[in-house]
Amino acid sequence: MAKRGAEEGFDRELTALPPGPRWREWMRRVEAVLFASAKPVRRGDLARVVGEAASVDLLIADLREDLAERPYEIVAVADAFLIRTRPAYAPAIRTAADLGSERLALNAFETAVLAAIAWNQPITRAGLAEIFGREISRDLIGRLRDRDFIAAGPRSPRPGAPHTFVTTEGFLAAFDLESLRDLPDAEMAEEDGLIERRA
Repeated sequence: MAKRGAEEGFDRELTALPPGPRWREWMRRVEAVLFASAKPVRRGDLARVVGEAASVDLLIADLREDLAERPYEIVAVADAFLIRTRPAYAPAIRTAADLGSERLALNAFETAVLAAIAWNQPITRAGLAEIFGREISRDLIGRLRDRDFIAAGPRSPRPGAPHTFVTTEGFLAAFDLESLRDLPDAEMAEEDGLIERRA
């Protein structure tokens, strides 16, 4: 009901505007929504602020062209979109202020656990313990959840139906992945020293 009330009187179609200005206004709306959101915004949510005949993908394509010379860009994350600073400007941002470092600061073991969840999801704490040969603490799982890297998945079919864990869109955005298909191969990551295999 609250959503309906918020949308009352909101002119999605902009029929009073000529086609060119109408398209530009839809682009501005999409950009404003992405700019205001700290998380990836789903395509369907963006479609709610533009006309029914408008293509969100075409609007995004035009916005990307507009932003080509800017220090930030629009990236796809699963079936959602996010505005972020271009990687080339990361050193400048770190030099000016330590923005976001706390969010991504993971020690080697936390990184290995997060990688195991990504490659084996949905997975239980017991499943993680089998991989690492030691119990994975609830505190560690809680830290990964607090950073929006993981979330609860479906219940496991094992006796007692324990909780499983899966990665989130926040994980994809933080590690510059459009989807889980972009994850590096586990064996290659181990060879490159990105993770240490514990059995």
